[in-house]
Amino acid sequence: MTWVKICGITDERALAAAAEGGADAVGFNFAEGSPRRVTADFARECAKSVAVSTFIVTVGLTPDQALSLADEVGADGIQNHGAHAAEVSAVAVDAGYLSLLPVPVGEVSPRDVHVAPPAMPLYDTASQEVHGGTGKQFDWSLLDGVGGPFVLAGGLGPDNIAAAVASVRPFGVDASSRLESAPGVKDPGRILDFIERAKQA
Repeated sequence: MTWVKICGITDERALAAAAEGGADAVGFNFAEGSPRRVTADFARECAKSVAVSTFIVTVGLTPDQALSLADEVGADGIQNHGAHAAEVSAVAVDAGYLSLLPVPVGEVSPRDVHVAPPAMPLYDTASQEVHGGTGKQFDWSLLDGVGGPFVLAGGLGPDNIAAAVASVRPFGVDASSRLESAPGVKDPGRILDFIERAKQA
């Protein structure tokens, strides 16, 4: 059954929908300028209240900064985009955290990126403007021949998640912007629908 992460949680309704729907993980965004950015206090209270894995989603943090924030939040995992991404991923694993290493498909070929287990690659749509949350799908055929488990992201929603799972057979999927009714505001109904379709695919 497909592992499901709902990213960009900004309120308790979205958190409850993700947990009740059977999501395996949720993500809290700390990227400056993102409409999904939350405070450490909010993420910490959420992490205490749910039985799913929690990730901090960051951009450009150093290993020390990422570990400090993860500890402050009480998160289970780290997903650091941009500068220091590979370094943070390695340090996170050594420190006992789950690690998702973002790979911007389009800037690089998935076949050219090696991610050492137990860290897991997260293939997402490359963008010059933002790190993730683009709402845009990349060409899934670029993942043909990629070995090992991975998480698929980029433009995933209730309408295409079954096709995505059938096409690339990922270990997991990660969705954010296409589950929203407005930037930064998750629609609980879309969350529940997405999780159900992902798990049944």
